[in-house]
Amino acid sequence: MATVLNPDIALTPAAAARVAAIAAKQGRPAILRLSVEGGGCSGFQYKFGMAEAVEADDAVAETDGVRLAVDPISLDLVRGAQVDFVDNLGGAHFAVTNPNAASGCGCGTSFSV
Repeated sequence: MATVLNPDIALTPAAAARVAAIAAKQGRPAILRLSVEGGGCSGFQYKFGMAEAVEADDAVAETDGVRLAVDPISLDLVRGAQVDFVDNLGGAHFAVTNPNAASGCGCGTSFSV
């Protein structure tokens, strides 16, 4: 079940399940941090990592007890985005559907605005 703590970002049930599995295996809190950095083939790139805690100024979405945290600077570039977990012939990875991205690379890890 999704709990909307911040309507600017979303975490799908598939992504929440994957984060929960990783967190359980590592003995860490079920918190996925999404940030945006300069670089990649399109100008900006998504960076994912497990977090120990949510920061006071983070935007947070929660699905099935799993949290997605985004810092305020990154939120400006991913506002309205949804984070999913995709497992197909191309591989297993977190994927961001970002309405702010004007273009992206073929692998989906970088974008431009």
